[in-house]
Amino acid sequence: MLSSLFLLVAFLAGPATALPAPMSQEELLSKSDLVALVRVLSVTCVSVSKDERTGEDLPSYSARVELMEVIKGEEAKGDDVTISFHAIPTGLLGPWSVYYYPGEMVWTHLVGKGGDYTTIWWNGRGDLVNKAVITELPTTPGEVVEVPRRSGQSRN
Repeated sequence: MLSSLFLLVAFLAGPATALPAPMSQEELLSKSDLVALVRVLSVTCVSVSKDERTGEDLPSYSARVELMEVIKGEEAKGDDVTISFHAIPTGLLGPWSVYYYPGEMVWTHLVGKGGDYTTIWWNGRGDLVNKAVITELPTTPGEVVEVPRRSGQSRN
């Protein structure tokens, strides 16, 4: 009886979503197109879609970042690049999406070209150097949260 109850509970709970293994530092470095210390200047909500499973509104974002140091990649220190990322349904197991917040300075591993990038893997965002100034992201398409550039000069 107890085993039948266990099977019923397991069946009703549905399939579990397991978190994939993290990439090693060597793997992150070799598979990334750009590895850099970035300072997040702004985050824009570019769209909102409804999750088919949960019905939850999930924003997609575009972060404009300044490259403070570059370890790997064709971009140069001081260039601005864009990092795309999106929200995931509440309660989903694991940190599947990597978020960026205005004012923070963080090491990151990215894939992409021509100034448009995404984080390579869920552990592709590395050490935080400076905390974010703004920790609440916009939820309306076209809405932007930003911090001033430190040097006060516009680049790229």
